Amino acid sequence: VQLQASGGGLVQAGGSLRLSCAASGRAFGDYPVAWFRQAPAREREFAAGIWRYGRPYYGDSVKGRYHISRDNAKNTVYLEMNNLKPEDTAVYYCATSSSRGMILSSVRVPNAYDYWGQGTQVTVSS
Repeated sequence: VQLQASGGGLVQAGGSLRLSCAASGRAFGDYPVAWFRQAPAREREFAAGIWRYGRPYYGDSVKGRYHISRDNAKNTVYLEMNNLKPEDTAVYYCATSSSRGMILSSVRVPNAYDYWGQGTQVTVSS
């Protein structure tokens, strides 16, 4: 499975971006998929994910501003980011699991995911 993330860039605070993650080698289908982010000198942080039955989950710091969606026809997952803040600056990674049976408590855990994209840089200026 290969994941290709794109859509990052430089945006002013309050602006919006949409990230895309295209998969090859396997369909996203109903496998768990997530976006994580990592800022310099910080641990990788859960931003948003889709668990079983298409149910979305969000990190506390992005809730209400980010929206994750999946287009199975295009085998692509999106992360719509609105009202961006300087603290959202990070490299954003998409990830998916090899197991449909991920337990809920693992959705936010990076080690629960087996396949990762290369990351796309998001920079928010103040």
